[in-house]
Amino acid sequence: MPPSPAGEAPREERPAFSIRWIFLGPNGTRAGWRIAIYLVLVAALLWGLRFTLHHFPSLREWLSAPANGELAAGPSAVGEIFTFLAVLIPAVIMAKIENRPFGVYGLPVKETFGARFWLGLPYGFAMVTLLVGSIAALHGFTITGIGAFGLVALKYGILYAIGFLFTGFFEEFGFRGYLQYTLASGIGFWPAALVLSFLFGAGHLSNPGEAKIGAFMAGSFGLLALFSLWRTGNLWFAVGIHAGFDWTETFFYGVPDSGMLAQGHLLNSSLHGPDWLTGGTVGPEGSYLVFGVLILAAVGIHFMFPARERAA
Repeated sequence: MPPSPAGEAPREERPAFSIRWIFLGPNGTRAGWRIAIYLVLVAALLWGLRFTLHHFPSLREWLSAPANGELAAGPSAVGEIFTFLAVLIPAVIMAKIENRPFGVYGLPVKETFGARFWLGLPYGFAMVTLLVGSIAALHGFTITGIGAFGLVALKYGILYAIGFLFTGFFEEFGFRGYLQYTLASGIGFWPAALVLSFLFGAGHLSNPGEAKIGAFMAGSFGLLALFSLWRTGNLWFAVGIHAGFDWTETFFYGVPDSGMLAQGHLLNSSLHGPDWLTGGTVGPEGSYLVFGVLILAAVGIHFMFPARERAA
């Protein structure tokens, strides 16, 4: 069997057909069955959370999004923590079942909040700044004032930092952690990356104000994150980029993020011009210019993390 790149389990080879072959492969239980078990565990945890919230109506109401579709800092942070746990705990269980170290799913504990994560944060900040700067250069973005001062700005900044940290954890690990590793063992790293990036982008269509171009951008961002996984061997850099990108867009510049505007942000900003330039209701990430930013970000990752030797 040829060696596999970092972030990819060995490919399953296809022996002669048998009933045993349906369920078992060279990596143990076949990828499809493992994914099915994992998703059942995720669904069970989410159901348990909804069942619990049903008995605490005041907490459920607090966690619900505001009627106007705006993003609230506190509820958003708590909600993202719960959703991350819903994809993390089943992966820990599956690691025990499969007798694999948890770190192979993309978040090795020994690198928790290590150098790659802290490098990813300013990388995400730079990506958004380049994007809104490019829109501004074409007269589509203007900073109109300060939205929050002093302790109020500090409070919102910290709450959104926590919330978007767990957004990064949830979305990166949920779509590019256990599922990516396991699906790649069945169909290969990049075919799995394309499937999961498509699902990641499609999932954004449920956001208020989202559009197809914004969902396509989200899927493209997923491919960028998977490229960083391919080059670095884990998701810590991608988590940092994701958290930095969302925090900068939502809190720092105060523009819509995937169609949602935040309650409480540092700067008051205005987007004006055609939707292809500004992103319309989606926000800057719905601008056509975002694809140039993603390409430049991929080039940066290419030079920052040279191709690793393929190791089993």
